[in-house]
Amino acid sequence: MTSPSSAAERSLVRAIGTWALAAGIINVTVGGGIFRLPAVVAAALGPAAPIAYVVCAVAMGLIVLCFAEAGSRVSLTGGPYAYVELAFGPYVGFLTGVLLWLLGTTAVAAVSTVFATNAAQLFPVFEQPFMRALLLIFSFGVVAVVNILGVKQGSRLNGIATVAKLFPLVLLVVAGVFFIEPANLSVQTMPAAGEVTRASIVLIFAFSGIESALVPSGEVKDPARAVPRAVFVAMIAITVLYIAIQLVAQGVLGSALATSATPLADAAGAVLGPWGRILLLVGVVVSTFGYLSGMTLAVPRALFAFGRDGYLPSAIASVHPRFHTPHVSIAVQSTLACALAITSAFDALAIISNVAALLVYFGCSVAAWQLRRRNVQAGGVPFRVPGAGVVPFLSCVMIVGLLSSITLDEWRVLVTVLVLASVLFVLTKRRRAAVTAPTA
Repeated sequence: MTSPSSAAERSLVRAIGTWALAAGIINVTVGGGIFRLPAVVAAALGPAAPIAYVVCAVAMGLIVLCFAEAGSRVSLTGGPYAYVELAFGPYVGFLTGVLLWLLGTTAVAAVSTVFATNAAQLFPVFEQPFMRALLLIFSFGVVAVVNILGVKQGSRLNGIATVAKLFPLVLLVVAGVFFIEPANLSVQTMPAAGEVTRASIVLIFAFSGIESALVPSGEVKDPARAVPRAVFVAMIAITVLYIAIQLVAQGVLGSALATSATPLADAAGAVLGPWGRILLLVGVVVSTFGYLSGMTLAVPRALFAFGRDGYLPSAIASVHPRFHTPHVSIAVQSTLACALAITSAFDALAIISNVAALLVYFGCSVAAWQLRRRNVQAGGVPFRVPGAGVVPFLSCVMIVGLLSSITLDEWRVLVTVLVLASVLFVLTKRRRAAVTAPTA
């Protein structure tokens, strides 16, 4: 006796290992933001900017610990959506899934606008609106086709994109060390705690991405071991890279870093010459394209989960008979994100994404505590968060503090989305009951 949803879930191929998942997390996390954020943090803290990275990494570490435990206990595709649903039931899980999907969709569209803008700096033909739209359509089409051909191909593309985007950053760090002026890194006055906190809040989103990279949990081999290992490998690598980049940029540019519009490209120009600046501009394009690739592997699985569970038409949960990938959800998601990228501005998309991210983090932090309390296991020995209930509590306190900075207009957008999602939840009750009904 099986249900259609469980049959669809089993038809997916568990082909993502620890290193492939870690590469996906790094690929999604190290996006276009790191090419701009060093200037923002330097403007706030000057040479003391690395402190904000450490504070941010510690804060994000609390969230990551909760994700690691929840991910090791739940192996269903849907990631945080599946974690929260199993912990608190279909309604809360569905709202989390909607927020996760909203976060991923708006983030992809926002970063895609950065991709197109930087591509236009290298190739002016893309400054024309029509050619810009064609570039976005072609790019979304390529990554969609690659991911439809198979999860192995999608993971391989993520790995290639991760190496390609990291190369110019690592080159800048390695070469830039020899051009650092020690005086530029001298901290004359320690910043106030409030200044560090504000800078750290901005940087939280430079570390985000794990919530989307963990969505294809139903295609991860041995999730009880692979998920926590991949999370920690990725987070350690990202933190070390970010601090090294900040130190080199500050050490090379000094006070000019705070006012630079293209901080890493300027630093590369000072260290490597004009070709270095071009290399970093290419790095922005590669990085943002890699982000698009990683999210095209991850976000459509949220739509797949909605279709699997009856919230959307069952066709959304179709699995390709040959490639064993959720081809319909990939095509639908790519089309929607591409349309948003063509028609919307970066700032509006980023705000929606940030609010959704904080609430997804909150839901997963509480879910980690609940799943442990109920001793839910996906198979194997689950990862256990050190500190038992303390870590989820501290994570929630930090998230509530960040949410206190959200404006009334931003809350209106969020409430509207959740109300519409609640209406959909009610209207699909019969369909969901039919989907979950056992069949011979």
